[in-house]
Amino acid sequence: MTRDFFRHARRRWYLYLVLLGIWTLAYIRVFFDATPRLPILFNVSGSLPYTMAIVNYRAQGIHRGDFVIYAFEGPAQAVFPGLHHQPFFKIVRGVAGDKVTVLGRRVYVNGEEVGLAKTHTSVKHIPLDPIADIVIPPSYFYVQGTGVDSFDSRYRINGLVPARAILGVVIPLF
Repeated sequence: MTRDFFRHARRRWYLYLVLLGIWTLAYIRVFFDATPRLPILFNVSGSLPYTMAIVNYRAQGIHRGDFVIYAFEGPAQAVFPGLHHQPFFKIVRGVAGDKVTVLGRRVYVNGEEVGLAKTHTSVKHIPLDPIADIVIPPSYFYVQGTGVDSFDSRYRINGLVPARAILGVVIPLF
């Protein structure tokens, strides 16, 4: 019986190689960003120019410039209920103590412009207000994607991301 299995495995090695690859990717927690690069409503899950990354779920401390994956929460859940279980992949642009200011619709963190807040969503035309001026409190982060349609901390409805919502720090591969 065992001999038959090994004979079968030797002949069909390519099938077992695929299974081994899938198991390995699951074991090392590889994250795939399969978000289309053309935005539909918002480029919600991804909005960063990477398609594969390793997620460190046990990261100690989050710093400005880190890529993070976090669970969506906040007042926007009422408007976009389907996003509740959607993980977001963004870059940390502001940490506790940083000052967020808004002039018109231009958003700044510590005086550096980080983006322009749109007036409404692209498809459903839901009005969007920019985040209010604030000093980021402890255990909160200002996160942002690189796309103009990224749904991130530029908008009051999404706001700052609490540390409890961050699932891990992401190490982009490509």
